[in-house]
Amino acid sequence: MRVDFAEVWLATMSENDLINEFLNYLKFERHFSPHTAKCYAADLSQFCGFLTGQRAGEAPAGTATGGAAGFGAPQTGTAVLEKTGVRQKLVSVTTEGIKTFLTYLSEQDYSKSTTARKLATLRSFYKFCLRRGYVHSNPLAAIRTPKQERRLPKFLEPEKITTLLNTPDDTTLLGARDRAMLEVMYSTGIRVSELVDLNISDVDFTGQCIQVRGKGKKQRRTPIAPTALSAVNRFLELRRSDAKAATFDPDALFVNKHGQRLSTRSVRRKLDKYLAEAGLDPSISPHTLRHSFATHMLNNGADLRSVQELLGHQSLSTTQIYTHLTAKRLKQAYDDAHPRA
Repeated sequence: MRVDFAEVWLATMSENDLINEFLNYLKFERHFSPHTAKCYAADLSQFCGFLTGQRAGEAPAGTATGGAAGFGAPQTGTAVLEKTGVRQKLVSVTTEGIKTFLTYLSEQDYSKSTTARKLATLRSFYKFCLRRGYVHSNPLAAIRTPKQERRLPKFLEPEKITTLLNTPDDTTLLGARDRAMLEVMYSTGIRVSELVDLNISDVDFTGQCIQVRGKGKKQRRTPIAPTALSAVNRFLELRRSDAKAATFDPDALFVNKHGQRLSTRSVRRKLDKYLAEAGLDPSISPHTLRHSFATHMLNNGADLRSVQELLGHQSLSTTQIYTHLTAKRLKQAYDDAHPRA
C-alpha cells in the first residue's frame, strides 16, 4: 500500500508542539495569511517525514533500512509520532542532514524554485528555533539557496486588457460585479487576496483611492481610475436594488450569488470564464492583471519606486523584475535620443 505521509503529518501537525508553536508565531506575530501558513506547514510536514524515514509515496512497512541518513529507520503507521521523537530530530538536525534532504529533493526531480521555497521555510523555522533557544546554531547558516532561472512575468497588451474588461455583461448584477472586479484589479494592481478582502468602506469615491490590506496586515492607500470607480458604482447600484440585498454581507465589497464574501478561487473561475468568451490565453491568471498593471505603468513613464509602493512590495528588487519587460520602451527612448542611433 502506498501512503502519502505529507497528509499524515498535516493531519497530526497539532500534536507536534514545536511546529504548532512556529505556525502560531507565523499567524499571530508575523500575520501570515492562512494560505502561506498552510504552505509552511506542508513543507515542514514533508521534512518531518523525511527525518523519520516516512516519505510521500513510500510504503510504511516496518523495514529496518531506508531511513534518512543519520536519522534512523522508518516505523509503521501513526505510531511514528509517538516513537520517533520528532521534536528531538528537528532540533538535532545538522548541516549535513539538511544537505541530505536537498539530495533527496533533487532525486525526486523537484524544480529549483520549489526547492528554494522549501529551503526558505526551513530557514524561517530554524531562525525561529534559534531565537527561542531551542537550537544552539542554525543548520542552514552554511547552506546556499540554489540559483534559479528568473522567469519573466506574463502580461497582457493594453488592447487585450480592453477586450477582457469589456466582456462581462454589466446589465446584470453578477456581470456588473465581474466587470468591477476586473477593472479594480487592473486599475490598482492589487493581489486577488487583497481584492476579495475589500470592504465597501475601503472605496473612497471622492478621493479616488482604495484602502488595501496587504501581506502581513500592512495597509496602503492606492489610486483607482475613474473607469474602475464607475464600474464599482454600477455594481453597487444594482446590488442595492436586488431583492435579496438585505441578506448580503453588509461589509464585503464583492459577494457571491448568496451574498457572502467572494473567495479567491471564485475570482479565478470567473476570470477563466471571460477568457474563454473573449478568446484569450486560458493560462492567464488574476496575477497576470497585476503584472500587466506594473508593466504598463513602467512602459508609460512611471518610476520604479512609485510602482513598488503601488504594488505593496517590501523590497525594490521584487519590483525590478518588471524592468526586463520594459526593454521596448527603453530601446525606443534610445533611438529617439541618441545621435548615433
